[in-house]
Amino acid sequence: MPPETHILLMYDYVEDILERRAPYRDAHLANLTRLKDEGRVLMAGALGDPVSGAAIVFAPCPAEEVGEYVLRDPYYEAGLITDWRAIPWNVVV
Repeated sequence: MPPETHILLMYDYVEDILERRAPYRDAHLANLTRLKDEGRVLMAGALGDPVSGAAIVFAPCPAEEVGEYVLRDPYYEAGLITDWRAIPWNVVV
């Protein structure tokens, strides 16, 4: 069986993300929940302690779809994401 290529989306956040995210958090999580319900996102969560970024695992899809998601993410629109990367992930197990 050939490997499946998922997309691992990595976010870097502003230093004070926990203080600044509140007005955007519900919309950010609603978008992720919708994509999970549709089977397009498999898992997502914050990274680090203190939080410095996030990882979102997309089911196999075109990388452009992930980029479009980022541009509409309320965290991105609010300037809370300082950098992002969409990395192809060849899942074998």
